[in-house]
Amino acid sequence: MGEICSDAYMDSKTMTPREKAAVLWAEHVTRNTAKTRDDVFEEVRRHFDDTEFVELTMVITYFNMRNRFQDALRIPLDESKTISGITIGRRQDPENLKNYLADVVAAWPERFPGPEDEDDSAERPG
Repeated sequence: MGEICSDAYMDSKTMTPREKAAVLWAEHVTRNTAKTRDDVFEEVRRHFDDTEFVELTMVITYFNMRNRFQDALRIPLDESKTISGITIGRRQDPENLKNYLADVVAAWPERFPGPEDEDDSAERPG
């Protein structure tokens, strides 16, 4: 585990090449060097399909945003259980998540409007 907390993770015998690629990508996305490192981009892409690559990047950027948001507002990670009356925590109740997702699926429309549904003769707000 100590290898992950150092620059030696690429030499780790316990991490798979795919795991190393994920950590490498997280490092470069976090340092904002991913956009200029074609070599890193290509190495990571060898290990993940399109969907996985997008999802990996979304998770990395979500946690970067969350960390920066909390740091900027000086929100403590563990010291407080509530902020402005809102309970905070690191782990959500899986049953609550399941119920929320069931509500989302139940309210899912049969069809989403598309460009073919637009009326070209209708006035558009200017």
